[in-house]
Amino acid sequence: MESLRSFLVIALALVSFLLWQQWQVDYGPKPVVATQATPATQTTTTSADLQLSGAVPTTPAAAVTTASAVQLVEVKTDVLTVKINTQGGDIVGLELPGFTVSQENPSSYQLMRQLNGFEYVAQSGLLGDGPDDKKAPRQTYQVAQTSYQLANGQAELVVPFTLQHNGLLIEKRFIFTAGKYDVRVEYSVTNQGDGSKVVQPYYHFAQTIDNGEGSNMMMPVYRGGAYSTAEQRYEKFSFEDMADANLSLSTKGGWVSMLEHYFVAAWVPQAEDTNQLYSLVSGNLGVIGAQGPQSSIAVGETKTFNAVFYAGPKDQDNLKLLANGLDLTVDYGILWFISQPLFWFLQFIHGIVGNWGIAIIAITLLVKGALFPLTKVQYESMAKMRNLKPKIDELQARFKDDRQKMGPAMMELYRKEKVNPMGGCLPMLIQLPIFLALYWVFVESVELRQAPFMLWITDLSVQDPYYVLPVLYGISMFIMQKLTPMTVTDPMQAKIMLWMPVAFSVFFLWFPSGLVLYWVVSNLVSLGQMLYIYRGMEKKGLYVREAK
Repeated sequence: MESLRSFLVIALALVSFLLWQQWQVDYGPKPVVATQATPATQTTTTSADLQLSGAVPTTPAAAVTTASAVQLVEVKTDVLTVKINTQGGDIVGLELPGFTVSQENPSSYQLMRQLNGFEYVAQSGLLGDGPDDKKAPRQTYQVAQTSYQLANGQAELVVPFTLQHNGLLIEKRFIFTAGKYDVRVEYSVTNQGDGSKVVQPYYHFAQTIDNGEGSNMMMPVYRGGAYSTAEQRYEKFSFEDMADANLSLSTKGGWVSMLEHYFVAAWVPQAEDTNQLYSLVSGNLGVIGAQGPQSSIAVGETKTFNAVFYAGPKDQDNLKLLANGLDLTVDYGILWFISQPLFWFLQFIHGIVGNWGIAIIAITLLVKGALFPLTKVQYESMAKMRNLKPKIDELQARFKDDRQKMGPAMMELYRKEKVNPMGGCLPMLIQLPIFLALYWVFVESVELRQAPFMLWITDLSVQDPYYVLPVLYGISMFIMQKLTPMTVTDPMQAKIMLWMPVAFSVFFLWFPSGLVLYWVVSNLVSLGQMLYIYRGMEKKGLYVREAK
């Protein structure tokens, strides 16, 4: 192959371009979604859909402001600050004290809120004979106090809301645990009426679709839904999907969630129940949720319904314990089977060295060391191709007017000299998936969010503020280009390769600094390996350095 290096560089450029496209799809600003309700929402006639539409207030924000008795109850733990509306017992505000908005803004990260025309709330309730079945303002719960705090040394905090409705005594309990982002939400329902009652629990998220926040955040973010069923462990369901068609799936167990880059909010209903997963667009709100099965409560009987509410970072270890597939909200894409071991290995190294930047350098050295046998094959193959360049030039001159004969002649030359023109491709093909897998590790892993390295690199999850690493990458690529045996004869290809270091440096300006750090170190290691291999071949007379 005359232009093996061109092939490899173009392959890397193509993969990088695809990465950039996928970045824009997942994290770039989203197009505005039509805010009208979908036709399916407007024309539903089944009882289940009517119950669902009754469970979703048309304008939840307005419902909060119209009832004079409504109060917000604030609950503080060591990891959560939650605001619960007594109307419906909805979670209308949630902050994460352990995470700041950015390094420049030390305010606690607000995951849920009703503020400045944007709404993101977690609602739950009881359909059927429960208080949430009618298209009317949601019922207001009674609560003993408006402020609760988990004390130091206290393991658990229970916040009870009570309501009497339609002969039912309902206690809605929020159970917080020290150090945990998951909250147990329980309904204890006692039938005090004169006949049996039927109730059906539901849990969902409602979030403003067109919020305009994507381009204003420190880093572009992806917002959208996701769900899991017994058959499908993890499936994204964007606001665009919600606008196109309502989700309607029956599954045993399952869960629903809203994703926000490094953070996730999820409802996990009872795993032993057959739950109905649903979505809809109501006004400018995207809704995704789960309904439990209907349950009959006899006179004097008490029944309990519960679900787990999670709101916090995408911590894979914790999410895996809460529900099957919930850890996949840390979306490593199609190469998750490579990304997950790499992340665990990176996490292990970090536990030893205590610095994510040093951990990235260490894993780069280990990966490059493990791939050295393949790298040796690659460089030796490229060197042999360089040695054949005079003979290749001779064949090209002889058959310049007959390309049909030149092809077989070239293949005969490779066979005679025992050179495989594709011998340098295999190591690159193996390294590219690792590069892609590490890309998603650096983009998706909350552990790298605002993680400092040293000097000017104070956040490995965002671009280098002074572009030092992209420039170093370009310099290292240029030096590698000069040391690499060249077989390119076409002047245009030669010019393209000459400008490739500049092009890649510009391209990497917007990449997370952790990823660029990995690639810079990888290039430096490759330079050392290249010099070692070529000097060894020179001593054996297998490689002749190109004349200057």
